[in-house]
Amino acid sequence: MSALGAVEEAAAAGPLFRPLGAEDGEQQPAEIESLCMNCYRNGVTRLLLTRVPFFKEIIVSSFACESCSWSNTEIQAAGRIQEQGVRYTLAVAARQDMNREVVKTDCATIRIPELDFEIPAFTQKGVLTTIEGIIDRAVAGLEQDQPVRRATDEEVARKIDEFIGKLKQLKEVHSSFTFIIDDPSGNSFVENPHAPQKDEALVVVHYKRTPQQAAMLGLGAEETNEMPADSVEDLRNEVLQFNTNCPECNAPANTNMKLVQIPHFKEVVIMATNCDSCGHRTNEVKSGGAIEPQGTRITLRITDPSDMTRDVLKSETCSVEIPELDFELGMGALGGKFTTLEGLLKDIKELVERNPFSLGDSSTPSKMEKLQEFSRKLLDIIEGKTKAHFVMDDPAGNSYLQNVYAPEDDPELQVERYERTFEQNEELGLNDMKTEGYEAAAVSER
Repeated sequence: MSALGAVEEAAAAGPLFRPLGAEDGEQQPAEIESLCMNCYRNGVTRLLLTRVPFFKEIIVSSFACESCSWSNTEIQAAGRIQEQGVRYTLAVAARQDMNREVVKTDCATIRIPELDFEIPAFTQKGVLTTIEGIIDRAVAGLEQDQPVRRATDEEVARKIDEFIGKLKQLKEVHSSFTFIIDDPSGNSFVENPHAPQKDEALVVVHYKRTPQQAAMLGLGAEETNEMPADSVEDLRNEVLQFNTNCPECNAPANTNMKLVQIPHFKEVVIMATNCDSCGHRTNEVKSGGAIEPQGTRITLRITDPSDMTRDVLKSETCSVEIPELDFELGMGALGGKFTTLEGLLKDIKELVERNPFSLGDSSTPSKMEKLQEFSRKLLDIIEGKTKAHFVMDDPAGNSYLQNVYAPEDDPELQVERYERTFEQNEELGLNDMKTEGYEAAAVSER
């Protein structure tokens, strides 16, 4: 029998949703034969459409398999997502409070601040239980992998055992604690045993969902019209995502983009793409501002291994030089990068070693020797064994090397501003760019 047929048959016998706690003769669940995902044999799913007093309708489903004895229960809200989210805060002060019924949906978060304990949204299925049942379920989840942890990491296992003991002590209510359930869908519930009177120990707050919570529930598109336009500050705190294709395998992939403010410099745009199909990863940095009036030449004298931890922003218009190695990396190579000095030098080393003319049949012994010598010297610089100069020359002025003494001057760092040549302006496309009086010029040409 299908799920729809079973529900229709149950509904034919009376009201579709019956009050929770009704007599067994009045509240018969619909039974459906379904596949057990543990042993892949047939089991039985029971569906009960019920109504929680002073709340709303829910669907309780329970699965049991006679072959392997595996069982599972969960609940789903039978109504729609509510207009507002809801937060229940209960001060648990007596043993009978542990018996309060709780409806927890998939998207609800549970917190016990006294233990700094949290069950995040979408980590558990929805459930109809009690506060004691919530704690028992958390204890069972923590104990599940303890035998493996004791064999691999005794210290972690010991700390988890201590925390499990604290959770079990909560059930005895030797001291009061706070139980919070926060559900942006508005479909979770904590029982008020004094209903319809007010429960002094229970605080219920309804709130407007944030854009992030709405997107989590799949409501972002529906609520966009109600939200004001995002400010620049909101964009700085948000990671934007758009669809693209992987440059390696052309499979659909996602690119994440975020605005980042670099201290003592300017704002940049960091973009990262990760392909789930082939595992290819790429990241790129774009300047968030205009081309500077002057070019920038940054020279760092590498004297200590700690210099490798300096932040580096290399724009795609920046060239890199290491005079001691007679090495120069041209504009556009490696693209834009925001990394550390060590990370950039390792990328340069990898780029040189992947040169197709120095590999396979194209290589010669002399080329291989030069390549190995270069790699060895560059590795000595990275490990701090050799002192060297690291030079970044960016005609657009959009590159940056961290000054660890900021806002004071760095004795090992020299920053020069210079006027660009005609050729450099030509490469940046500035010679033919007109930003003032272009409207009048266009009219006169007509």
